[in-house]
Amino acid sequence: MTSPRSEDELAGVDDPAWPDIARMASEAPLVVEILPVRGSEGRRTLYRLQVTARSTLGAIALNCGGLIIDRGWLRILGAGAPGLDDLATANNLGDPVEVSPAPGQLVIAYDILGGVFAINHHDIAAPAGEVCYWGPDTLAWSPLGVGHSAFIRWALGGGLSDFYRDFRWPGWETQVAATPIEDGISVYPFLWTEQGRNIDSSSRRAVPFTEILELNQKFAREVAAGPK
Repeated sequence: MTSPRSEDELAGVDDPAWPDIARMASEAPLVVEILPVRGSEGRRTLYRLQVTARSTLGAIALNCGGLIIDRGWLRILGAGAPGLDDLATANNLGDPVEVSPAPGQLVIAYDILGGVFAINHHDIAAPAGEVCYWGPDTLAWSPLGVGHSAFIRWALGGGLSDFYRDFRWPGWETQVAATPIEDGISVYPFLWTEQGRNIDSSSRRAVPFTEILELNQKFAREVAAGPK
């Protein structure tokens, strides 16, 4: 078994990706908040992931608690912040010395409606390394056709506006901006139902984000099982 690389090895690279990411965030057409890193959490998260700061994934894990895009609509995971898991914890990764098995997909971001973005390893019907989206309207994974670095460029470059065009209601900006980072927005009728396809007329309220994820997973299992 290969020994895990140290925090210094992973962080101390000659060509880190963070300067480019920080530049894109500062030039982004959408509002981007870079959450600060708490203490040594960035190095700790990097160590648990066992990726270097040369990669986009490692640079975000090391240098920020997360990236909050478009008033909080998209939450890209980093080293964690109050109310937001770090990349390693969100993916149930322990210390490398404990030989945590690599997940079938690596969750990298959430949207406020309970959508999930993940890098496919072997669980999703998509090429390895491709970013996929699990939608609360489909209860299924959809490949996006890009890797992680391209996904970050897309998110910071304004791609959310078109991607979520059918999921935004009049005044969404105010409601999203007022939603705490530990919460999401629950929509009823549910987005995956026929009645839920018009979000403008739906009921929307802030609830703990974990409740949205758990409820979506329950629905997905029930739909996959079929009628009883």
